[in-house]
Amino acid sequence: MRANGRLRTTVPSSTIRNLGILAHVDAGKTTLTERVLFATGTIHKRGEVHTGTTVTDYDPQERDRGITIFAAAVSCTWDGHRVNLIDTPGHVDFSDEVERSLRVLDGAVAVFDAVAGVEPQSETVWRQADRHGVPRIAFVNKLDRAGADLDTAVRSLRDRLGAVPLVVQLPIGREDSFTGVVDLVAMRALHWPAGADTVVPGPVPEALREEAGRRRRLLEETVAELHAGALEEFCADNALGDATLARALRELTLSGDGVVVLCGSAYRNRGIEPLLDAVVAYLPAPSDMPPVRGIADGAEQERAPDPSEPFTALAFKVTATATGRLTYLRVYAGTLRKGATVLDAATGRTERVGRILRVQADRHEEREEAVAGDIVAVVGLKAARAGTTLCAPGAPLLLEPPSVAEPVVSVAVEARGNADTGRLASALARLAEEDPSLVVRCDPETGQTVLSGLGELHLEVAVEKIRRGHGVEVVVGRPQVSYRETVVRGVTGLVHRHVKQDGGAGQFAHVVLDVEPLEGTAFEFRSTVVGGRVPQEYARAVEAGCRDALAEGPLGGFPVTGLRVTLTDGSMHSKDSSEMAFRAAGRFGLREALRLSTVELLEPVAEVTVSVPEESVGGVLGDLAARRGRVRGSTAEAGTAVVTAVVPLAELFGYASGLRGRTRGRGVFTSRPAGLAPAPASVAAALPAG
Repeated sequence: MRANGRLRTTVPSSTIRNLGILAHVDAGKTTLTERVLFATGTIHKRGEVHTGTTVTDYDPQERDRGITIFAAAVSCTWDGHRVNLIDTPGHVDFSDEVERSLRVLDGAVAVFDAVAGVEPQSETVWRQADRHGVPRIAFVNKLDRAGADLDTAVRSLRDRLGAVPLVVQLPIGREDSFTGVVDLVAMRALHWPAGADTVVPGPVPEALREEAGRRRRLLEETVAELHAGALEEFCADNALGDATLARALRELTLSGDGVVVLCGSAYRNRGIEPLLDAVVAYLPAPSDMPPVRGIADGAEQERAPDPSEPFTALAFKVTATATGRLTYLRVYAGTLRKGATVLDAATGRTERVGRILRVQADRHEEREEAVAGDIVAVVGLKAARAGTTLCAPGAPLLLEPPSVAEPVVSVAVEARGNADTGRLASALARLAEEDPSLVVRCDPETGQTVLSGLGELHLEVAVEKIRRGHGVEVVVGRPQVSYRETVVRGVTGLVHRHVKQDGGAGQFAHVVLDVEPLEGTAFEFRSTVVGGRVPQEYARAVEAGCRDALAEGPLGGFPVTGLRVTLTDGSMHSKDSSEMAFRAAGRFGLREALRLSTVELLEPVAEVTVSVPEESVGGVLGDLAARRGRVRGSTAEAGTAVVTAVVPLAELFGYASGLRGRTRGRGVFTSRPAGLAPAPASVAAALPAG
């Protein structure tokens, strides 16, 4: 276990680890990142979240609020390997930052609280990692806390995440007396003496030898069940050698069939070195990853993670700093050199890279080049956005961009003084450029500028960034949620004729539409017309027109979702029919069909987990009921009650302050999106007519 010296300009991709730190808010991600930087010799003084001195929480708002808001990249070296770390946010409002980070990472460390186990946002980020196929290891943190229990936390991984935990450590001591771990792979003890900054290896304590042997045996049996090579050795020798066990653990981690679990206390600097060893031993290098796939000349192509391949990279983050506009890149193939010209694969525009930087949160170290597997920031790109593919001009390849979450909360914003209107517009454009999950639009009815995002806190942070970063005083309206409309009972055989004659060639399109509900939040279009009465190109125009009509529903002008439209019949005119005419027929025909259908209003809802003293449960349940919440369950343990409910998002505005007042500051809650649910008639009646 040792940290190496200064970073070299380039290193073999087999010695690189690109990983994210994922967790629920307050599980200890940022503290863990800080201790990793200290253990590797990257920093020489440990910072703390509560004092606002950590490397990765460098933004003033992060220090004021004590939470991670923006994903921050840092690099360090350990045992001859370069580790590129991204400390991701744990609050649900900033899950889009996690999504963009996971798109470019090869592995992750999922951090869990040893008392709480799997929490709501833990589950959310775990599912995000599942979608991206990111291999993970787990670190059960805060074993020094009262009530901490490794086995309970591991059980929650199995029960709530469906994971197969492969526990490779046994704690030495409980709660305040937690001083070290037993390494079940090497069968040795690792101690962290009080006041010491380094680990002290030693033999397994006599009192723990029997338990350590039992857990090692359980680990071997679990691995043998999952890994064919390990099973063969286990059947032959009735045991697994250390080398076989370590190799099997790595292969199970890479395949996602198992999750290696380690433990410790980041705050007390215990468990960091073996975690770094596990990152190097079990998580993949860029060279372990399959070739990246993209589209070139209309066909799918692959590009291997090799410095000699044509340059290919994905931009996943854009920030404005005092040193200029930084574009963060994950290099998937080839080599990028300072001063090189790169191609935007989507637009065909070329730009020149001015500088290449290795990022240490808000500090930067200049580099001459970046190679396949690197995560770097570049200066000089003016048009690249998050999701832009950059590649060698002679070898374009368009990669799939990260998905962007749909906004659910909106506020009206305006400058306090007329003189600041232009500066506000510029600040909002910059915000939307840096964070694709923020959407800025102008309300056509009121003329107000509307800012939409993923939650109340998300918008608070954005507005405060305008005030602090751009010096613009902003007046903010009451938050509004993003409603949707859906079809409950449709119509069949709706006939619409679009006929227009203004002299010269006219417009003619005749369509017959069926509209029916579709489970979920999707839109589906199909054509069953036979005999060429509506040619295929006109049917596609009808579909485009229907999609146009979905922008505004008949109830309140909200987007329509969850329906299937079938083009069953129609006719055309040899001269007057065109794609434009059929698109108009589709648009106006579906609008008419929606007015004749039974349409229901949908509102976004959130799953809320509230932790309060037992004596406050009655008041909290009554308040949730008043907010139209549906309680799903409640548990009580050690004087604390945990209530889970589904509550309309519109009713959660201001809930944090209300909960604090009702519980004298002792109540806390977390929430996560839970989709859409039908809104009661009272809500629909209060909306303006569509």
